[in-house]
Amino acid sequence: MIRLYHGSNALIKHIDLAKSKPNKDFGKAFYLSESYRQAEEMSAFTVERLGGLSFVTEFEFDENLLQDNSLNIKIFRDYSKEWADFIFANRNTASMSNIHDFDIIYGPIANDRVGRQIFNYKEGYIDTEEFMNRLKYMKGITFQYTFLLKKLSKNYREYERHAKRL
Repeated sequence: MIRLYHGSNALIKHIDLAKSKPNKDFGKAFYLSESYRQAEEMSAFTVERLGGLSFVTEFEFDENLLQDNSLNIKIFRDYSKEWADFIFANRNTASMSNIHDFDIIYGPIANDRVGRQIFNYKEGYIDTEEFMNRLKYMKGITFQYTFLLKKLSKNYREYERHAKRL
């Protein structure tokens, strides 16, 4: 079991995938970070944009689920062209639905200025290699777990009593 964190402007009592936003790095999903610090930063960023209070909610996740052959799982072990192309496709779709059918995606977090880099790439101001480099999270490689199906919520347990209010 590992601990994962979600930074938000609300305490997460129950995971509700219907509240997930489309066109994110790995699609419309629930995102968790291995890094408490990164979750704190995401919480502060969300509060700055949307108001509210900062919360980091802690979860426990059984990593053995990543070996479960009954689930469709995508793993990006490092920054790569495939990872950058995947983010571009998810962020650049006009669809409100996901462009893939993965249940869980694990991979590096992109930097906070993805939208600007997508514009630069789409307009031809930067090439694929530069696009990939600019997507790298500026504070070092940090990984995220992305959950896309409600059936998964039973496989990780919330620590509501221990949710940290910043």
